[in-house]
Amino acid sequence: MSRDFLFLLGTTRPGGNTEALARLAAEQLPADVGQTWLRLDEHVGEPFRDVRHEGDGVYPAPLGGQCRLLEATLAATDLVIASPLYWFTVSASVKAYLDHWSAWMRVPGVGFRDRMAGKTMWAVTAHTAKDLAEVEPMLGTLRLVADYMGMRWGGELLAYGNRPGEAVAAPDVAVRAQNLFEVQPVAC
Repeated sequence: MSRDFLFLLGTTRPGGNTEALARLAAEQLPADVGQTWLRLDEHVGEPFRDVRHEGDGVYPAPLGGQCRLLEATLAATDLVIASPLYWFTVSASVKAYLDHWSAWMRVPGVGFRDRMAGKTMWAVTAHTAKDLAEVEPMLGTLRLVADYMGMRWGGELLAYGNRPGEAVAAPDVAVRAQNLFEVQPVAC
């Protein structure tokens, strides 16, 4: 089985520190590992609406950008959430994406939760926290989501970055990016 990484950019600034960190880490992946890059703000669409207790409680299949997100999410073996730290948690577009998982678990015939089990979730974030404990609520959220869905937690790449380019310029970030994914060959 080959690996296929889905990089979900939850950034509001294209080419910003978080995206630069994610791209630096992705450069280390072997050439035979697939990569798909999606900007969440271009695909999330309408906010999630909880209709579990309305009518039959069944959610319709997503359309447009949300359909593309669902298909890419299901096709990936590894999901990389690339989100700057905003108010001690993920960006609004990442939160909206994860909220839509609640609907996708209830779309007939998708089997979303079963199909997510066994995938690996990773986090990449640029932050301005003076203490890394301030990043922990965001990481805790993503770890809990992964655990709830039966996914593995792969790890995280964190770097301080306020001004453009600052995160990737940190002295040890290149080594940490190089070691983040450490993709092992899958045995037959």
